[in-house]
Amino acid sequence: GFKVRNQAALASRFDLDWQQAVVTFIGRLVNEKGADLLPDLIRRSLQEDLGLAFAMLGTGEAWLHERLGQLEREFPGRVSVVLAYDEGLAHQLYAGSDFLIMPSRVEPCGLNQMYGMSYGTIPIVRAVGGLRDTVPDIGEPDGSGRGIQFTHFSLEDAYLALYRADRLYQDKAEFAAVRERITAVDFSWERAAREYINIYRELQ
Repeated sequence: GFKVRNQAALASRFDLDWQQAVVTFIGRLVNEKGADLLPDLIRRSLQEDLGLAFAMLGTGEAWLHERLGQLEREFPGRVSVVLAYDEGLAHQLYAGSDFLIMPSRVEPCGLNQMYGMSYGTIPIVRAVGGLRDTVPDIGEPDGSGRGIQFTHFSLEDAYLALYRADRLYQDKAEFAAVRERITAVDFSWERAAREYINIYRELQ
């Protein structure tokens, strides 16, 4: 399918073991986006032997560039970082990944999770702002779940979310069902625009 084709295209930029579930972070490597949680979170996930690989695309804090580069050297094939802003590559990553992580401290609306879902990439989000509203947790009993939420901005909570992602990926039937459900969600731009207008009105 298209995931495999996009992964093949990404292989030249991201040196990853694509047999693992690929978790992607796309965006500014800054505290607001929760990027400062990533180095410890990735290290813990790999030390605990979760079947995940991590792709990161973005630029931001110099210390984060350094820590992520260190992880890339330490865990070849499991961590790959491209320190750039590249719209085309971002869309390929949305399309080729299995999960998209957004550990944001604040996120009034958020668009990345919508891009991700339209490509069948399952969001792992902190339950804040627009992320909480657009990504109901797959644990919801009514079957409306579109991703994995975590509540507190902490290593513990974020790690548990990645642990759940790993378990979901292992359950091929459930993983396929969630992927199908989110690809069918209509995030038409008209609706997104209306939501933005409402947010701006509230901020007036």
